[in-house]
Amino acid sequence: MRGPVGWWRRKSTPAKVETYTRWSFHVFAVLEVASVGLPLLSHLPGARGVWLVLLVCLHATVCAATAARSLDWTRGLRPQPVRLLWTLAAVTAAVAVTSVAVAQHGPHGDAMSTGTGTLFAGSLSFGGGTIALGVRDRRRVLAIVVGFAAGAGLYTYPLHVPGLTGLGTTLAVLIGAGFLAFTSLFSVWLLNAVYELDEARETRARLAVAEERLRFGRDLHDVLGRNLAVIALKAELAVRLGRRGSPEAVEQMIEAQRLAQESQREVRAVVRGYREVDLAAELAGAQGVLTAAGIDCSITGSRSAAELPPQVRSGLAWVVREAATNVLRHGDPRQCAVTLSVTDSGVELCVENDGVRPAPPGERPGTGLAGLRERLAGLDGTLRAGPVGQGRYRLTARVPVSPAGDAGPQGPSGGEPELSAEGTQR
Repeated sequence: MRGPVGWWRRKSTPAKVETYTRWSFHVFAVLEVASVGLPLLSHLPGARGVWLVLLVCLHATVCAATAARSLDWTRGLRPQPVRLLWTLAAVTAAVAVTSVAVAQHGPHGDAMSTGTGTLFAGSLSFGGGTIALGVRDRRRVLAIVVGFAAGAGLYTYPLHVPGLTGLGTTLAVLIGAGFLAFTSLFSVWLLNAVYELDEARETRARLAVAEERLRFGRDLHDVLGRNLAVIALKAELAVRLGRRGSPEAVEQMIEAQRLAQESQREVRAVVRGYREVDLAAELAGAQGVLTAAGIDCSITGSRSAAELPPQVRSGLAWVVREAATNVLRHGDPRQCAVTLSVTDSGVELCVENDGVRPAPPGERPGTGLAGLRERLAGLDGTLRAGPVGQGRYRLTARVPVSPAGDAGPQGPSGGEPELSAEGTQR
């Protein structure tokens, strides 16, 4: 999908929040020009008003640049923009001093006082609120806001401004700068929280895989550890007896052979148990995980899972597990529908979701779907996966089932189809 909609849909949720936050700060710059700069044309007609509007535009541009660089700094992309912060402070002071100079030496009147007062308070409010984005310590943020407000009040004192006017200017700067500073800090906190949640979700998925690998490793160690130690002792004893010409060496080698065959059977049993997964449990688990991730997940036909042969349930359970993992890792979906249909000729499992992001250029496809195809091939089944419509993705697995309830050809290891070593990862 091309255009702005496609550009937006290709972004992840954290990237969308970051884009929204960045453009919000740019909107602040536009708001400053609209609320502070443009009214000067009506209050100060002529070249003087035009020059002041251009000065406001310069101040708004510096504010936008400072906000962008400060946001990069909070994301760890760039160093703290110290020079740019001081530049914004200098430009803000220049605008404030210029507004006071125009008010003192320009034509007097209510329109002049209103325009220059708005310019004075507005520049300090937007400048102070934006500078607060470039620091992390809350005490420093409070000091910046209070400092700008106090400076505004103290600056009006030697100009013999009436007390109520000076107090009003101080409160206006305090409220304006404080609101912008709070908005900036809250936006940064929200953006960091979204990124942390996304990283936590990825970490949870990796930990689940690591935990399963550890469990499998412990099972293999329990099965092979003792038997291999006994086999090694039997082989060593057989060597010693053979060197002495004792006929008992043959008995020890026969015992070692028996233990090796027993270990082989136990390993196959462990692998078979590792491969066997329950379809109903996987459907319920996928719905729970997707719902917890904020995805509206619907399951249709789950009661039909009990009617399927064991090897078919196991194969489709792996499809559900892989599909749910891909939905979480490779998209930003809002809805996901899982449908299980059983007919006289076979069973069909369909997983469809929205929010698909196009793969980045140069990214190599994973091996998870290839592993599922290998697994279903042992059952005479097929797997199809690909985009359908705008931003939607559909995965369909079909396995033929005979009227007697038996599946197609079975793989090795007691009806379990072979799976590649990377068959559970896309």
